[in-house]
Amino acid sequence: MTSSRWLTEPARRADPMTTAIKFCGLTRPQDVAAAASAGARYLGFVFFPKSPRNVTLDQARALALDVPMGMAKVALTVDADDAALDALVAQVPIDMIQLHGHETVDRVAAVRARYGLPVMKALGIAGPADLAQIDAYEAVADQLLIDAKPPEGSDLPGGNGLAFDWRLLAGRKYWTRPWMLAGGLTPDNVAEAVRLTGARQVDVSSGVEAAPGVKDAGVMQAFARALGAD
Repeated sequence: MTSSRWLTEPARRADPMTTAIKFCGLTRPQDVAAAASAGARYLGFVFFPKSPRNVTLDQARALALDVPMGMAKVALTVDADDAALDALVAQVPIDMIQLHGHETVDRVAAVRARYGLPVMKALGIAGPADLAQIDAYEAVADQLLIDAKPPEGSDLPGGNGLAFDWRLLAGRKYWTRPWMLAGGLTPDNVAEAVRLTGARQVDVSSGVEAAPGVKDAGVMQAFARALGAD
């Protein structure tokens, strides 16, 4: 496992050219290699059967063992119970748990205490009223992922290729926890998203894919170039 210190401390704002990238929903060894080549700081593996990016524990373990040192391996789960998380943590060498469902503040705190791993909580944003939840979860999570709220009736809590109005974050205070911007990011818009929000970390899944669950190495490189990160 990698050192967790930089997973839990806010990014320094002294270097405006540094934007950490999380490539999420990796399913193939070549996608792990492409993410590493593009300079990713985080790699995300999805454990949610309804997702086209879902991987089994055996698949995830094999992929995680090929991740270069210094890159954080993130397990994305959705309303997982303790039994599911126990099995995941026991079999897959991960560095962070991402909670991407309807987990309460108390549940986030409980997961963090039970596993001793940094926890990232994903929060869906559609309008100004959705911002109030951020402060409550900041008190218990190590990181926050600010994502677009999924459309009504969607089976997927993320990875829908939708963006929210980034101006909602413009001019706001920077939270004391590290946070990551997600939702509808592509090589064409990620630089503007960072400019508007001040995000120091970004998460992308569908925006760098050739097909659901299949990453495009060239697009991943283009995403990194858009941020000056490759």
